[in-house]
Amino acid sequence: MTLKNSGLSGVWICAVLSLLPQGSLCQLKLTAAGPVHNSALVGDTVTLAVSYRGATNPALIWKKGSVPVVTWTIDSSTPPDIAPSMANVLRVSANGSLLFENVTLDYTSSYSVEMTKSGQGSATLNFTLTVYEKFENVTLSSQPDSAVEGSERFTLRFATARGVVQENKWFFNDTEIQSNSHYSVIQTSLVIHTPNRTDTGLYTLTLRNPFSSATVHAIITVLYGPDEPVLTLSPAQPFYVSGTSLHLSCRAEGLPPPAVTWMFGGKTLNNNNNDNAKGVLNLTDVQTSQDGVYTCSALNGQTSTSRQKNVTIKVYKRPKGSPVCSVRSLSDVHLQYECSWPGGAPEAVVTFPGLSNSSRAPGRLSLNVTATDSLSGTPVSCTASHPLQQGMCNITASAPIPFLPFLTFGVDLKGKIRVTMSCLSAVLPTPVVSWLRGTEAVSNGPMTSISSTQLTILDYNISTFLLHNYTCSCRNLLGVQKRQIQLLAPAISDSSLFTNQEGTVVTLTWEVPPTSIVTGFDVQMQGPDLGRSYRNDSRGTSRSNVFRTIQQKLGSARSADILSLDPKKTYKFRIVPKARLAEGEPSKVIQVGPGEGLSKSAIAGIAAGIPAAIILLLVPMGLIFLLIYKNDDNDQARYPATTDKGMKTKAELASNNIRMAGGQNTYHYLDQVPSERSMDLPTFVPPPPVRVATTV
Repeated sequence: MTLKNSGLSGVWICAVLSLLPQGSLCQLKLTAAGPVHNSALVGDTVTLAVSYRGATNPALIWKKGSVPVVTWTIDSSTPPDIAPSMANVLRVSANGSLLFENVTLDYTSSYSVEMTKSGQGSATLNFTLTVYEKFENVTLSSQPDSAVEGSERFTLRFATARGVVQENKWFFNDTEIQSNSHYSVIQTSLVIHTPNRTDTGLYTLTLRNPFSSATVHAIITVLYGPDEPVLTLSPAQPFYVSGTSLHLSCRAEGLPPPAVTWMFGGKTLNNNNNDNAKGVLNLTDVQTSQDGVYTCSALNGQTSTSRQKNVTIKVYKRPKGSPVCSVRSLSDVHLQYECSWPGGAPEAVVTFPGLSNSSRAPGRLSLNVTATDSLSGTPVSCTASHPLQQGMCNITASAPIPFLPFLTFGVDLKGKIRVTMSCLSAVLPTPVVSWLRGTEAVSNGPMTSISSTQLTILDYNISTFLLHNYTCSCRNLLGVQKRQIQLLAPAISDSSLFTNQEGTVVTLTWEVPPTSIVTGFDVQMQGPDLGRSYRNDSRGTSRSNVFRTIQQKLGSARSADILSLDPKKTYKFRIVPKARLAEGEPSKVIQVGPGEGLSKSAIAGIAAGIPAAIILLLVPMGLIFLLIYKNDDNDQARYPATTDKGMKTKAELASNNIRMAGGQNTYHYLDQVPSERSMDLPTFVPPPPVRVATTV
């Protein structure tokens, strides 16, 4: 049958694919297999159930709020990765559902699950879980302790030893209280605004959640009645310095004498001594947090009336440390000078007298001025004034100064060589860094990534990095500094070798040019295998004549330890720098072992034989001189041309400056990390070389 409509064709294709195995479905789909809003009692088992189709073995992430708590690939042999702090509660079922065992209050939150399958999309579901406890020991408290007619407010507040409230209701004489101008129902409190005698009565609170309920009662009596209070401060001052002490006194005439309480910030202050009953409030070591309005409340228990009066206390505190100055670039033409001196109460007034006599502000001042050459290198002062102290700071704006770039090298997860160049000229305002490749500006792209002060280049081919010179420019409104960077092929600039006294351990050290791209090193050796005797090994001779890799090091390494050497045998070492798979010119060859020179006994024998050898040579030399004198047809001495198949021309060396590693010994830096050993260099210093004259 032929389908005439393309849209209809798509429907048929998906319908057919839906009959295939699960891995062939059109798109990953995720649905809830239970309620998305869940309630539970502490200790219960809860399941946030999901189901999916359209993909096999999708990867899933469960999150509590925005924090991942479970990650897993369904049907994977690897167990789910569950946050350690939740491993005793959370479980994941085979279909990806999230299970809570013995759930606690801490798990009340929103949850989300995301499933992803490459090529088949992703899907997300959201859930909520609220965990409750049964109510225990519900109590009511009031603030202040007694309701006073004419006071600002009276508050009833409930508290529970255990239990999560889903709903609370307040009743007055069996009539439910609604928030209005007289009452405010706020979370755990009932506030009565400007209470009066009609508010005396029975107050009832009911609490409910899906698993329990509780009811408590309180009888409130509203009191009223004294004259206006008289307030006194001692010592009497316009303000108080932080750390000092003062006393507040409140007296009110009444019959019987009223009880006096002090309030600050809406809370009753208690002195915990008898002075409070006399209306005296003692403030010791006063702090800025105690700056504000204090209220004296006088309550007459007999007449059930109250009166209040306020007093304002000012507490000053010295600013922290010293003023701080800064400067930064603003737009393309302005410098923004900023000065601040925080921590004072009240805030210090700051100003830049050298820039403006009229600009000043409390705590912090920002002043914009046109950037000119005269400002470069010129200190600018900020003065700060506080009632308790004066301060000053200086800031100097200048053009960028010469700097040295900083380079790092590595290999990314895709196997590309990574070169990161950093440029920073430490001046104010902070310079803006830009980059050139040759003469062209560098921007973000597939091979390049630019941050505030860094340029990162990624490529598989080492030759790409060597084609261009890079220029780093640090620029601010007062000037510019440039630095050219020429990247070099992998190279070793210097190397050396140290041995221990026994001659069984050597330590190779080396250095690399600062701009040479190196991501790793091959430590190579020529000589017998380490720790093996060659008396009965026919392979020893052929292997000892070639360099072979015995260690591989990271690009950050600058030393290598070689163990298990035979002090009676000769070894040669060299280091090959690498940029991923590209090899640079090896370092100089360093030899260790008997082949380094003659033994002491050999030197002594040669020294003893030199006089005899000289005498023996005089006789044949005389005969040779006589024969040469008499021979009219003296032939010139002919010497065979010296050939050395091991020598390389400069052209060959240049062509081998970068050679690609191959064969079975190729080391992939992405697949493994070579063993790195770190140890102190041996204190042994090898003896100086001995020059020996040999007579033939």
